[in-house]
Amino acid sequence: MTDTIIEKQQTKEAIRKAEEQAREFTPEVSKTAVDPLDEVLRQSERAYNAYLEAQRKVAAAYKQRERQEEKTYKEVEQQANNACDEAIEEALRVREKVEQEAEKAYKRAGQKAMEVYQESVRQALMTCRETIDQDWRGSKETSEQIWQIFQGDEVKGER
Repeated sequence: MTDTIIEKQQTKEAIRKAEEQAREFTPEVSKTAVDPLDEVLRQSERAYNAYLEAQRKVAAAYKQRERQEEKTYKEVEQQANNACDEAIEEALRVREKVEQEAEKAYKRAGQKAMEVYQESVRQALMTCRETIDQDWRGSKETSEQIWQIFQGDEVKGER
């Protein structure tokens, strides 16, 4: 909005200067010898020249505004690209952090699974030994009883 007001002021100023310049270059003719048609033609020519000058200034102002808009657009585009790049980099950092945390959790789970496995194996081995030992004691007792019967002795606990 401010640019438009400034452009209008510049245009008016350009027209005023063009009219002054046209008056300065107009040869002085005695007032008695001035033909009204010549005076109208000179004024018309000055006005036309002022119009052309104003038109050039308006065109220049529009070009300047266009360049400014393009510059502003490029700045906004660059800011948007920078923001996008930063967001992508942040997303990458977050992904890497989450992957590291997942890797740690995976390792902890693996360690826990190994502990459970080792405890299960220990329990199984202990149960196996106890069963074998118990069976061995039972087998040994049975063998002793058979031997005693074979020898003709009474079996302990029978009577």
